Amino acid sequence: MLRKARILVIDDEEDICHFTKSVLERTGKFEVAVSTDSAKGIALAKTNQPDLVILDINMPDIDGGEVAQTLHEFKSTSDIPIIFLTGLLKKEEIENNSGKIGAHTYIAKPASPQELIEKIESALKIRD
Repeated sequence: MLRKARILVIDDEEDICHFTKSVLERTGKFEVAVSTDSAKGIALAKTNQPDLVILDINMPDIDGGEVAQTLHEFKSTSDIPIIFLTGLLKKEEIENNSGKIGAHTYIAKPASPQELIEKIESALKIRD
């Protein structure tokens, strides 16, 4: 049996973490860890080496942009793809940019289970 892809969700909203974990684990394809704290999320990424990080931008302690920058600065986490899951952008804004802004994929909140799964599978295929 193939190894499940390891996903790390970093979002200060517990409901979003729970929803995302539940949706992804129900597929049987993913093993999901969550953190509602940016610094703990960074530490988890370093120790767990996830295949992909789903990251909120608007976080109370360290914002998602800084978390992404920090992950890219460490050799052990620099190649981990990041998908931003955010309420700061509207779906139309993201769609107008083909789902990407800069090098990162963005998903607008609230995200449908199908959209989450499709974006993750797409990011992981690009990485293979």
